[in-house]
Amino acid sequence: MASSTDIEDLSEAAAKAELARLADLLAKANVAYHGADDPQMSDADYDALKQRNATIEARFPALKRPDSPSDQVGAAPAEGFSKVTHAVAMLSLSNGFGDDDITDFDSRIRRYLGLGDDAPLTYTAEPKIDGLSLSLRYEKGELVQAATRGDGSIGENVTANARTIDDIPTMLTGAPDLLEVRGEVYMSHPDFEALNARQTERGGKVFANPRNAAAGSLRQLDAEITRARPLRFFAYAWGAVSAPLAETQMGAIERLSALGFKTNPLTRRCDGPAELIAHYAVIEAQRATLGYDIDGVVYKVDDLTLQDRLGFRSTTPRWAIAHKFPAELAWTRLDAIDIQVGRTGALSPVARLQPVTVGGVVVSNATLHNEDYIAGRDNKGAEIRGGKDIRVGDWVQVYRAGDVIPKVADVDLSKRPEDAEPYVFPTRCPQCDSEALREPGDAVRRCTGGLICPAQAVEKLKHFVSRAAFDIEGLGAKQVEQFYTDGWIREPADIFTLRARFGSGVQQLKNRDGWGEKSATNLFDAIDEKRKIPLSRLIFSLGIRHVGEAASNMIAMHYTDWETFEAAMRAAQDPDDAAWRELTDIDGVGTVMASSLVQTLAQPAERASIDRLIAQLEVQDVRRPDTAGSPVAGKTVVFTGTLEKMTRAEAKARAERLGAKVSGSVSAKTDIVVAGPGAGSKAKKAAELGIETLDEDGWLSLIAGA
Repeated sequence: MASSTDIEDLSEAAAKAELARLADLLAKANVAYHGADDPQMSDADYDALKQRNATIEARFPALKRPDSPSDQVGAAPAEGFSKVTHAVAMLSLSNGFGDDDITDFDSRIRRYLGLGDDAPLTYTAEPKIDGLSLSLRYEKGELVQAATRGDGSIGENVTANARTIDDIPTMLTGAPDLLEVRGEVYMSHPDFEALNARQTERGGKVFANPRNAAAGSLRQLDAEITRARPLRFFAYAWGAVSAPLAETQMGAIERLSALGFKTNPLTRRCDGPAELIAHYAVIEAQRATLGYDIDGVVYKVDDLTLQDRLGFRSTTPRWAIAHKFPAELAWTRLDAIDIQVGRTGALSPVARLQPVTVGGVVVSNATLHNEDYIAGRDNKGAEIRGGKDIRVGDWVQVYRAGDVIPKVADVDLSKRPEDAEPYVFPTRCPQCDSEALREPGDAVRRCTGGLICPAQAVEKLKHFVSRAAFDIEGLGAKQVEQFYTDGWIREPADIFTLRARFGSGVQQLKNRDGWGEKSATNLFDAIDEKRKIPLSRLIFSLGIRHVGEAASNMIAMHYTDWETFEAAMRAAQDPDDAAWRELTDIDGVGTVMASSLVQTLAQPAERASIDRLIAQLEVQDVRRPDTAGSPVAGKTVVFTGTLEKMTRAEAKARAERLGAKVSGSVSAKTDIVVAGPGAGSKAKKAAELGIETLDEDGWLSLIAGA
């Protein structure tokens, strides 16, 4: 789910694509969580994706999307309920994940208010309930409306359902004439277990967790179903109010309690970040015994006058933050460190663990990233984990957050065996004994064996038959491993000679375990169907480092046929040659990718293997669009800034259909720059070079009718 590409390594084009991917993932997650009460990812996964999105936006501010997840709160209200417009928006909270984030939060507030480091500044700290947010509107003491958060501005009217919850008073005495009470609907652990037991007996829906059960119960069209569900409510905030509840956050919470609302008994007033963090530890220690789910601690500036001065960002208040608990953690013993070799030769260390349950999943393996991580430092030499290295026999802390693959986070030195030895990372490939080198600036050590390395060969063959490459039906990873082990295939070309070698004679595929005449014939036919292959798929299938599916498409579109592509790669050996400049001018192709392409096709062994493959194939040329009459055919176009009448992808696709080449950078070879709002350095460079610059309307006018 989470991309493995470091944000520092993203090009502008890759960052844009990643932001689009994250926007789609997070939008679907919001609908599943807030709209359907059926989360499809963990809170830790969601938080990791949202944090990645924010970090990319900070690095590439011009790429921030109109539908950025940073600006989203919840999801649109579901059909079936009438809509309620909140008088005061129900905003989300910004998140902190470590003590430093909380110290930074305090420092930002002090800077904003002009307070010195020693000036008193009081906060409240309260458990962050994992339930469904609800706003209750009281007029002259009577409950007249209850609404879910929805998208923060418009929620669902669930008044009839809210009236069935015992913790929600229907009449208040001594309240302001207008009072909107905000809080969280939740379900206790014992009530959740009892509900699921009843649902099982009746053959009804079994809920995955208490939050789902609470949300699903509150959002029933039949209030009698809600009445039968054991829902509870904690009050912790307010919206519209005709008179102040108190002068402080803590005073307001106490006032809500006096009015008859349940408030959380673990709410405390704290002086400064040190006390906040200390209370966080107290709450975290009680988390498993509370009897209801929480996923962090919320801190708020206590003085309501200061809250008013601090105000709000677009979707979050400046005066509050949620200090999230880390992803589920567990301690277990590290039994071994194994080295796996990937298709590009990367040596990846894997921790073999005593099985342990982490976040509901039994974990027996975890990634150790690379040799620096094992040694207790990052790839720049700075200490991580306080410089503690990882050794076989250690007790290690395992966590899952943002990725499916578990990771080792920490080491308990007090439990380290006396005979534990520092781990020595291999300098030779464990599969083929070739030298494993680490290039300057690379965090990964790689086997230099290439095609003689069985691990690389198998992984490259798996990539070759993967869905985005040749996608041969009936030939997956399992079959590749089987055929390689038995010596039937050693390189991609061997796949296309399988029928000739093992379709008849003494040794036949149909006679192997798991194969019959029909399945063998089906496989041979499926292989023959893929002898005709588009150029883009062929380039991707070669498994060249740094060359992904999108890049393969762009390269194929540029060169259009195998012969031209091959000749260009031969000619691009010299970085000063025009062929090299042509390659790196392709949108999204940088010097690293270009070097990888050129070097791979220049290596004699790789080159011979590719030649044997091409001899078995009919590579289909890229069909260029008919650009007769196009005003931009053959011209190089750069889009920059925000496009308001079409997406960047749509604009690029249309330009390419009209015969233009779309580049990601401005150079003397650029013919037209299309600059939308927010255009920065590219528009400036275009002006310096005297390149024609159009706004979006000018561009649309230019290509109108083409």
